[in-house]
Order: sequence, then structure tokens, then C-alpha cells
Amino acid sequence: MSEYDDRIAVIGLAGRFPGADSVPEFWRLLRDGVDAVHDYTDGELRQLGVGQGLLDDPALVRSGGALPGGALDGIAGFDAELFGFDAREAALLDPQHRLFLESAWGALEDAGCDPQRYDGDVGVFTGISTNRYFLFHLLGNPEAADGDPDDWEAQLAIRPGAEYLPARVAYRLGLRGPAIAVQTACSSSLTAVCVAAQSLLDYGCDLAVAGGASVSLPRHRHTPGGLVSPDGRTRAFDASAAGTGYGSGTGAVVLKRYADLDPDRDRVHAVLRGWAVNNDGAHRAGFAAPGTDGQAAVVAEALARAGVSPHELGYLEAHGSATVLGDAIELAALHQVWQAAGPSPAGSCALGTAKANIGNLDAASGIAALVAAVRAVTEGTVPAHAQFHEPHPGLGLESGPFTIPRVRGPWPHAGSRLAGVSSFGLGGSNAHVVLEQAPSPTPHTPPTPDTTPGPHTTPAPPPPPSLKPPPTDWHLLPLSAHSPAALADACDRLAAHLESAGPALSLADVAYTLAVGRRVLPYRAAVAARRPAEAAEVLRRVAAGPQAGPPPPDEAGGELRAAADSWLRGESTDWTSYLKDRPGRVCTLPAHPFRRRRHWIDPPDRRATTRGGPA
Repeated sequence: MSEYDDRIAVIGLAGRFPGADSVPEFWRLLRDGVDAVHDYTDGELRQLGVGQGLLDDPALVRSGGALPGGALDGIAGFDAELFGFDAREAALLDPQHRLFLESAWGALEDAGCDPQRYDGDVGVFTGISTNRYFLFHLLGNPEAADGDPDDWEAQLAIRPGAEYLPARVAYRLGLRGPAIAVQTACSSSLTAVCVAAQSLLDYGCDLAVAGGASVSLPRHRHTPGGLVSPDGRTRAFDASAAGTGYGSGTGAVVLKRYADLDPDRDRVHAVLRGWAVNNDGAHRAGFAAPGTDGQAAVVAEALARAGVSPHELGYLEAHGSATVLGDAIELAALHQVWQAAGPSPAGSCALGTAKANIGNLDAASGIAALVAAVRAVTEGTVPAHAQFHEPHPGLGLESGPFTIPRVRGPWPHAGSRLAGVSSFGLGGSNAHVVLEQAPSPTPHTPPTPDTTPGPHTTPAPPPPPSLKPPPTDWHLLPLSAHSPAALADACDRLAAHLESAGPALSLADVAYTLAVGRRVLPYRAAVAARRPAEAAEVLRRVAAGPQAGPPPPDEAGGELRAAADSWLRGESTDWTSYLKDRPGRVCTLPAHPFRRRRHWIDPPDRRATTRGGPA
């Protein structure tokens, strides 16, 4: 039995977060300690439906984590056509559903998986926040009513529920595994990951999409000593901590049993070594108060399941509520776990939280933390902790193993990189995950030697004797989209990626990922090339004009030319046979170019003065 037989591989990542439209952008702002919290103008607050009475309240928190694209358009924009919604359906749909549909699509792309061609059951596990769009914009609004405007019971059956999201994703993406909603307040999305991982180990599905979304409209009020930060900033573990700020965002991961990986084709971001879920029970000050023993128990259980000591963790992505009580209890629980394992060197584990950069994403905060930790173990970099200047004197940071980095730095110690991720829900539902860096990929068919002279040309090593040499040094890049404009965007994005990636990028990996890991859509293009720079040049030409790409030259070989011809004719190209003896594994490429348009209905009190309704 392999040491990884009971492990789960993270093979796909996607998300949109405050200040970041993608996971790479998200990691950059975390790594550099960027404050991505947005300060709303009065105009933006009115656009989001905040009434004058609340605007006049000095307790209104006028800042929060807003998605890129504008205070409103960041959450109102949606590629309805791609997912099969008409404009009316899209305008009535919970924005959290829209956001997660895009994240699920993107995560499957990043995993190199097209569900329509995947031979296995794909499950979906989700957690989202309260549907504030329904409560503040649609409920009681004649513009949103179908049929009798007073028959809101009929609307409740299909519109606002979190329980409909996983089924909606399964329907729109064609996923046949379990579709399960997980609702544990702030810990929902990380708990969804835990449930998905267990479902995989129990063979409930063969692949799992897990994560969550949250849309937080800026209507929070600050009260001294309360939960909400007065300026929307989350200063976790800092002497000036005064509560949590809120934000909107979404994230998804694709998980697979490690034992089922294809060592020659799959790419692994990180490995889930262990996970645990529990509740604090009654041993705490009140229902809304966290419990030290419960938090300590969930961390200890996840570590035990992972088979590692807490002293082996180099980084811990904390819950980090930034309330004095919440931070004190979290640190007390961590100290309890570490002390039970024996003495550890001071500063041996870095402590951080993505909430300091983007705010508290409520039900999506756990998936944001997990994505942050995956990137940290992958790169071996501890991100800077934003909003941290002076440690809170009551937390005991100076005497324990934890250090809070003000700037990004290297991993604290040698050995395999391990990280913990905590997420605690209001009401005491706790989740913790232990991550490990992915093992080095097993050797596979190397990229074809580049025979065209160029500044970055380097000879590839000869293939192992047991592997058949690749038949050609040409690679075919098939692209498709749901509209000509989206296809042009896809070509431009891929060209930019090829231009910026440098010589380490394998065009064989790009070709393989495009062929097997993307949904086949009606509008198609195909580019044949030997080097990334050559492919980028042709892609730019394709994007600029109404063409599907120049035909491959004779020297590219008859098999490649036949595959390109089949693809461009709209046939079901046999990529399995074509790629059988060709090198390539899944790699990260630009996400699908969603063509978002605003789909939004203004709340009833704004309809008299604005042009409300779906757009």
C-alpha cells in the first residue's frame, strides 16, 4: 500500500476574490501583503441598493472586499449564454450561484477535465451565504415576480435556497456524482472540501468539485466591541484589531484520489493529508462564542489523520476573526495542540490569514484560505500578513511557536512543506485541513526537442528506453468558444500567456491540456507550431481576423493535419488516439474568457428613480 493511498490530490484551482480575478492574481496580492479592501463611494453604495437612512448612519461600514470590475458589475456580471440561461433567468439568479458556476468551470479546466468526456462520476459540494440579493432586491419587488406578485411562496421554491446550488452546477455542467450543499456558516466552504474528500475516499465519486461563494452587500453596522470592523479591515492578531470586515468572492478546487492519478498526465497542486470537522458543543460562553476545546480538537484530529506532528507545520492559514475574543481563543487552542506535542522552537510556524487582505468572505472564507495555503506550499513562500503592525499583548505570541510575518519570506524549516488551514463557523462548526506540497512529478515523455533556432532553444534529454519517442516536433493547439468574440479573447489570452511564460513552458503540455481539458464549444480554431513564440504569433493573427487559423504545413505530418481538419469541421475529434504516443501533461493556462454582461434587478425603493430591471 502506498503512503498516498488515503490521500487526496488537489488538481484544479479557480476563484475570484477582492482585488483578484484569478488565483494567480490572488496569490500575488497575498504574497505582497496588499490591502484589497475597497472604500465605497456614496454613489456606489446607492447603486448597490443602500438607502439614504443607512447612508446617514455613522455606524455604517463603508468598506468591504469588492470583486474586480466595479462595485456593482463585479457581482452583477455573468456569462448567461455560456451556461444556458436567458436574460430573465440570469437576472433572477442568486449572484452567488453565478459566481460559483464560473469557479466550478474554471477549476475543472485547471484540472484538465472536461466532464462531458470524463469516464467517471464527478461530485459537487458547495457552501454559500444568505441570498441577500433575494432579500434586498427581489422579495416583494413586482419586477421580480412571475405571475401573481403576491405569491412569494412559489418563488421561494426555486430561487433563494443554498440547497439548489450543487444541483444547479451538476445540471449546467453535466456532473453525475453526489451534489451536496454544506451549510456551516463561515466554515461552509472548507467543510464542503472535507465532505468532498471523504466522499472520494468512500468511492462516492471519482472526482469532486468543492468550494463556495459569498456576496456581501455593504449594509453592516459597527458597534464598539462587536463583530464588525469600523473600517472594513480585518486586523487579525494585531493590537488594533476591532472586528472583521466583509467581502464577496468565490473559489473552487477539484479533488481526486491520489491513487487514481495518471503519473504521466495529471498535474498536482498539493495533497490533502488530513481533515476534520466538529462542533464546539455547549462548552463555551454562548451560541455565538467560539470554544477553545472544540477548536483544539479539530486541529489535533486533522493532524492525527494526516500522521504528522504539529511541529512539522511551517505555515498555518488561521481563521483570524480579528475580534479580541475570537483571536484569543484561536491562539489558545493552537497553543494547546502544540504544547501537547512537546516543546517546539519559537517562530517555527508562520501564522497568517487571507482575511487581512480581502476581508471575511463568510461562507467562502474557508475556500479562500485553502487556495492561499495551496499556493504557499506549492511555492515554498510564506505570504506577508497584511494589516499587522503590533501583536496583541493578550495573545501570547511572544512565547510560542508562532510568528506573524510582516513581509513575505521563505518556508520556516526544511523538509516537505506542510500547512494547516482553519475555518470556524458562527455556532461552533469547525473545520481544519492539513496540506502538503505535491511530490515531484514522475518522469514522463519529455517535451520534443526544439529544432528551430531561437534564443531559448535547449536540447531535451533523450526519452527513457521504455517510452516511444514522439513522432513529430509539431504541436496542435485546438481552441473553442461559444461565440466568435470569446474565441478571439481566448486566442489573445493564450498568446499573452505563451509570450510571458518563458522557455520553461512546454508546448506539448499546452497542446495536451487544450485537447483533453477544455469543454468543446461551437466556434473553433486550431494552431500548429513548434515553439511557444511561434504559436503566440499565429494566435494573435487568428484573434485579429475572422479565420480559424492557417492550415498546418505539410511538414507537420499527416496525423496532425487530419486532427486539425477534423477539429475545424466540428467533428468529435479522437484526441485519445492522436495523443497516445505524444508527450504532455496538464498545465495551467488562461481560464475561459467569460463574456459577462450585467444581469441585475434594482431593489423596489430605487425603481422610481433608476432604470431598474434586468439588463
